[in-house]
Amino acid sequence: MSPAPLVSVITPVWNAAATLAATVASVRAQSLPDWEMLIVDDGSTDGSPALAAALAAGEPRLRLLGWAENRGAAAARNAGIRAARGRYLAFLDADDLWRPGKLAVQIGYMAATGAPFTFAAIDRIDPAGRPLGTIAVPARVDYARLLRGNVIPCLTAAFDRQHYGAVEMPPLPRRQDYGLWLTLLGRGGEAHGLQQVLADRRMRPGSLSSNKLVAAAGTWRVYREVAGLGRGRAAWYLGHNLARGALKRLG
Repeated sequence: MSPAPLVSVITPVWNAAATLAATVASVRAQSLPDWEMLIVDDGSTDGSPALAAALAAGEPRLRLLGWAENRGAAAARNAGIRAARGRYLAFLDADDLWRPGKLAVQIGYMAATGAPFTFAAIDRIDPAGRPLGTIAVPARVDYARLLRGNVIPCLTAAFDRQHYGAVEMPPLPRRQDYGLWLTLLGRGGEAHGLQQVLADRRMRPGSLSSNKLVAAAGTWRVYREVAGLGRGRAAWYLGHNLARGALKRLG
């Protein structure tokens, strides 16, 4: 077996044949080459499995996992986490893109400062790749701050497994990334936010408006089942979270 890579990139895939090749290309374009990408097919019914196999045939750093039935993003991400060999874990969904310097900037910062958990600003783009605006991030966030709302984009999150040990996302249908960030910061310390835009999130039509109630229900479960908050505190934080989102849309 080849030596363990520095970074393991976890990419869950479900019916992403239209975007997967571009996502993989953005990882292959990284100026830091010491990575592996674990593509976990979650029961796709389009051409995603065949496309992933074709991409992996010419790239030994791509590793394919998956199953026939749809189990959800948490199961797919956790399968990738368990199979990962890298010291650092990073996440990239099958319709999003990294900038070429993403890993070099982020892992370089972590190595230089000892920060075990980092994330970065992102740009939003439409399905055709046209810009929709930048999502800035705070320079630091701790557990108490993160409870007020998830400010860590999954596509730019990276953490050091030598620091945190074996961790997985909670088995929730939604917001499992938020649950993992709370678990990590619940152990103490801060996540460092890099102000440079390092990734592009592809926005699907209707995704901001049609999923608000579903997202709120997912956040409620994170507060109750992961953070262990009582109903009163969970309701307070959820209200704060929803108000923050409303102010951002108005701004």
